[in-house]
Amino acid sequence: MSIESILPPRAVPFSRKWMMQWGQIIVGSFVLALSYVLFINPYDIVPGGVYGLGIILHSIFPDIQVGTFGLAFDIPLLITGLIIFGSRFGAKTIVAALITPFFMNFMTTVCGEEPATMLGGHINLSGDMVLAALFGGVGGGVGLGLILKTNATSGGTDIIAMIVSKYTHAPIAKSMMFVESTIVVIGLIVFGDWKLPLYSIITIFLMTKTLDYIISGGSTDKLLFIISEKHDDIRKYVIDNLERGGTYIKASGMYTHSDKNMMFVVISRRELALVQSYIKEVDPLVFMVVVNAHETLGDGFKSLSEEKIVS
Repeated sequence: MSIESILPPRAVPFSRKWMMQWGQIIVGSFVLALSYVLFINPYDIVPGGVYGLGIILHSIFPDIQVGTFGLAFDIPLLITGLIIFGSRFGAKTIVAALITPFFMNFMTTVCGEEPATMLGGHINLSGDMVLAALFGGVGGGVGLGLILKTNATSGGTDIIAMIVSKYTHAPIAKSMMFVESTIVVIGLIVFGDWKLPLYSIITIFLMTKTLDYIISGGSTDKLLFIISEKHDDIRKYVIDNLERGGTYIKASGMYTHSDKNMMFVVISRRELALVQSYIKEVDPLVFMVVVNAHETLGDGFKSLSEEKIVS
């Protein structure tokens, strides 16, 4: 299954929706870059990703900026992603992956690299690394969340995780954790400071939590109750495109007493925007309730064997 098959129809060029999506990508890329320049890069915090690798390499080759290293990694990864997932996947991701390092290099040139001199030294957090990690994690999560809400990614290790997930059938979250953890360990080896990985973990944790809230209010999985006259079209979309299952629940209208089929479907937070966009296209009159699923056990989600049973 290609990423292209599950994406909703493209917004009409130059429509309000189209302009908002691209504006969101630009703002998200700017916020993401600004967070790195002000709170992450100067303190050698390594929050994974291609820019984490860039921070490590910048310490070895200081004449080359972090954004330049990020771009050097992004280009081959983007080409690989386009080959594997199709051109529809890459349109917005390419833009986000290209302008983020541009913003990063530009702001580094304007603001400087040393905390003591950056912006006149007014935001020097050398004596409070935890605060730098907090600001970097929240700001990075906001920027990345704005990008992901447009059904794009920032490129980089997101693509590596998607490729690993595609061929190993491992959940994307686990693939992402493996990739990012590897980069953090490399940072520990290069910098030789055991405290830096701890700050990196704080940044990664806050970035992930902020990203969750930006996209879906913090819940990992979403439970959908759907009543629609186009339930068969929605069923095919969920089964064929998202490769998810579901259940029909027989229901009766309280006012009309007419029989209805209510769909019970659990999806990941990343799939929610895709489902909503598709349903809006096929049935604008749909009645749908979205509920945060505290925990989902079963095929396609967390295995029951992973759950600790307490007697």
